[in-house]
Amino acid sequence: MAHAAGFVTAESVPPNSWASSPASRAVMSGNKGRDTKPEKLLRSALHRQGLRYRVGVRPIPDLRRTADVVFTRARVAVFVDGCYWHGCPEHHRPAKRGAGFWQDKIAGNKARDADTNEALRNAGWLVIRVWEHEDAETAAQGVARAVRSRRDTSGVSPS
Repeated sequence: MAHAAGFVTAESVPPNSWASSPASRAVMSGNKGRDTKPEKLLRSALHRQGLRYRVGVRPIPDLRRTADVVFTRARVAVFVDGCYWHGCPEHHRPAKRGAGFWQDKIAGNKARDADTNEALRNAGWLVIRVWEHEDAETAAQGVARAVRSRRDTSGVSPS
């Protein structure tokens, strides 16, 4: 697919690259870090629920972690985790090529996720993690309940 899309050129892989081939480098370079389809579906469902939020914000400015959807007044941070990148117990399938590299990469992502959860909770945030395979409408209903509940208990008017 990378060849057909014109992403693969005759160039060789740079010596300091982690990619095993020009094709894998092209595919990995094309992966999006934000505004993925699961994120957009969740955001649309949240918007239909009447909720307004911020996108791609650091809940704690000094912590270099960006949540996918943030409700600042309610202090709710939502992360939409990809099944491959975050090691979904239901859908993650280990890589066959470069298995050691990818195993370490996924383990590092899981450790960072746990650290992020702990840091945000310690700062008074509610962390919600949604797997990319989850139904966006169902996930949005759960997020909406959590946001409204935290707004109700904090005395902040809903919107």
